[in-house]
Amino acid sequence: MSTDTGVQRPHLVAAMGALALAGIILFAAERIVVHLERVTIHATAPELFSLKNQGLAFQRAAAHARDVFPIYGSSELRVPEAPERGNVFFRTAPTGFQLSPVGGGGANPLVMVQKIGALGSHLRGKRVAISLSPGWFCTATPGWQGYRGNFSPMAAMEMVFGNALDFDLKRGIASRMLECPSPLENRPLLEFALRRLASSRWFDRMAFYAVWPAARGQIALLEVEDHLGALHHIRHDKNPAPLLQAETPDWPALIAKASRAKAPDVGKEPKMSIFNRQIGPGFRDAGFRRGVQASPIWIDLELLLRAFAAVGARPIILSMPLPGDFYDHAGVSRSAREEYYAKLRALVQRYGFAVPEFEVHDEDPGFLIKHQSHLTAKGWVFYDRALDNFFHGRRPRT
Repeated sequence: MSTDTGVQRPHLVAAMGALALAGIILFAAERIVVHLERVTIHATAPELFSLKNQGLAFQRAAAHARDVFPIYGSSELRVPEAPERGNVFFRTAPTGFQLSPVGGGGANPLVMVQKIGALGSHLRGKRVAISLSPGWFCTATPGWQGYRGNFSPMAAMEMVFGNALDFDLKRGIASRMLECPSPLENRPLLEFALRRLASSRWFDRMAFYAVWPAARGQIALLEVEDHLGALHHIRHDKNPAPLLQAETPDWPALIAKASRAKAPDVGKEPKMSIFNRQIGPGFRDAGFRRGVQASPIWIDLELLLRAFAAVGARPIILSMPLPGDFYDHAGVSRSAREEYYAKLRALVQRYGFAVPEFEVHDEDPGFLIKHQSHLTAKGWVFYDRALDNFFHGRRPRT
């Protein structure tokens, strides 16, 4: 019997040694790839691509770069193709930073809060911008299509099983995520964890902790996949790093020039048949106000603000104005629209975060493209100036 033990012991030691060596090699490889992600950040930061939106590698690299300013938003980050668009305007870091966009069409605060929670301590002390589409907040039944299209399993898993957010905040996020179950199909572990988080029962919390080791294993695999994707992008798909050069923007001249530019013909007019004819002033104010008061996106925005506070980030909340000339035609008065601006301002200021007020452009037809939540060149110059002022610690201006 002692002979068998003696024979088995060398094999056990060899197996443990092989596992330890494999672990060291994987750790070293990860460190090398992370270093590569960070040293190439000036090439990848200004670009907007799917891997950045779905993974966390490039978002973490941006968070660690002092001269990179992340901005999370929706389709306005892609439109228009103009030199005034933030990631293009700041590409060469003219005022000392690049803008790093993250998002896609329809990405809303519920998507963003999962990313912020997943990044966690990487954002401590970091300036971050959020761009909001006001249409989300003006209807009691916003659609889920954009959420599904921008859902990131990796960000969701890291947010749920990470330690950046407290249990109460995770419970609120989980409850909202469960209202759209389709992204959780074929992800039983994530769905199980969200249902346990959404419950206040003590045995559900114990069940959540019981699956934590398995979840961390899944996250490790997602991390490997993310880093491999980042490595492939850096080697084959990234654009050359721009030559960084300092400039002093002449904001009044830029605004004047952009104001003279013709807005691009992008997209279609909003398909709102009931708004196709001129309606009497204020005729639809009551319905608009009900939509503003009942929209569940306010819940998501507050969860996002709480997440920023929890991770110690320094956000600026930008909201495009409502297309006031369109709403005037549709019978929604300026006084009714003011309820959206006032509610947004009060909510953000409750957390002590910056919120520039672009409501002065509510009836400015040159600020948005065809009444949509897409900025014109002029709109982007105002956004750019607000971002530049905030990054450098100056009071954001409208």
